[in-house]
Amino acid sequence: MTQYAVTDPRTGERISDVPTDSDEQVLAAVAAAHEAYTSWGRTSSVADRTKLVRRVAELHSERREELAAAMNREMGKAMDDALGEVDFSAAIYGYYADHGEEFLADEEIPLLEGEGRAVVRRRPLGVILGIMPWNYPAYQVARFAGPNLTAGNSVVLKHAPQCPESAALLSRIFADAGFPEGAYVNVYASNEQIEELIGDPRIQGVSLTGSERAGSAVAATAGRHLKKVVLELGGSDPFIVLGSDDLDATVDAAVAARMENTGQACNAGKRFIVHDSLHDEFVAKFTAKMLGQETGPLSSQLAADRLDAQVQGAVAAGAHLETNGERNGAFYPSGVLTGVTEESDAFHQELFGPVAMVFRATDEADAVRIANDTPYGLGSYVYTNDPEQAARVADQIDAGMVFVNGVGAEGVELPFGGVKRSGFGRELGRFGIEEFVNKKLIRTVT
Repeated sequence: MTQYAVTDPRTGERISDVPTDSDEQVLAAVAAAHEAYTSWGRTSSVADRTKLVRRVAELHSERREELAAAMNREMGKAMDDALGEVDFSAAIYGYYADHGEEFLADEEIPLLEGEGRAVVRRRPLGVILGIMPWNYPAYQVARFAGPNLTAGNSVVLKHAPQCPESAALLSRIFADAGFPEGAYVNVYASNEQIEELIGDPRIQGVSLTGSERAGSAVAATAGRHLKKVVLELGGSDPFIVLGSDDLDATVDAAVAARMENTGQACNAGKRFIVHDSLHDEFVAKFTAKMLGQETGPLSSQLAADRLDAQVQGAVAAGAHLETNGERNGAFYPSGVLTGVTEESDAFHQELFGPVAMVFRATDEADAVRIANDTPYGLGSYVYTNDPEQAARVADQIDAGMVFVNGVGAEGVELPFGGVKRSGFGRELGRFGIEEFVNKKLIRTVT
């Protein structure tokens, strides 16, 4: 049975428990969401909905300290990072409030022959189920709930078991913003209950952000029931360094890319692929910077256990580890792995924590080959002082996102998502609101 509880990763102390919902409670939540869609989602105007979404943005800003403190307790996120996450979440809701009417406006299609007109009208689908992870308790919800509520869908949200406090605070925000009962429903559901929900005919789509294993299970169940799915899964993002006019600045960017959220970000730079001419100097500078980082705890002792098993497996297979300390509970020291071979399991894995892998590339083609030699395809980074090379390499990377000469360049207006085993579908921007709408054709002849 799924256990919802707040456990301080710094100490391992279990702070609070929340009972898992009964089957009756979960079904009641779906019934309320379906009623909200029928009575509100299908009948309200986009203008009415964007007013409510804008109020959600305002309440995030008003309650940013409370939300950030909950993240700090639940998964050890530093307060500055947590506050930044809440602010970015508020910006997402504000973006959809600003652009909802534009994105959902009727679109006339020019006719090639015949009289009359053709219009595509974007209408909500119904109840959408969201399954969220622990690493960004507010931001992940914003990416899901913001566009769907703007579109008129109602949402049933299952948060990660270690984030029940964030789940409750967010649920209260939507109620206080004025959304009708059932428009946004939080459930403390088990995995077994969620599997049953996916098959419920009132659920019209599923959005999951989480592990590859969870995504595979949800997609299989949804496929059996012919449900639309959006999946944002793991990543082992390449950070390619082919040239630099300022290697120190490039190293700083590389450290920032690896250490976001103590390395617990799907789109963090994880594999650093460096041209032979820069490799040795980069490794020396990068290792010194990485080992000088002060790290907080990982989200749990189990998360640290998993990372340690991967790192020790890589070392046993011949890799060299530089680190500045030893594991202590959920605290895991930053480290740099070199000499990871293609035969090592770690070569094709995602390391979710403050440990980086560095690879030497003989030339541009070799760098692209190493970058694409992964089952994942979420984000990527390319650093070079040659604009033509940047464009050429970016075009060859098998990933949903490529960032050239910059990190932290995501934005509310930019699509977020991946390919291969990193999932499918897009969140944020105009593309995010298109995922769960009925693009209904209305063809009028006379």
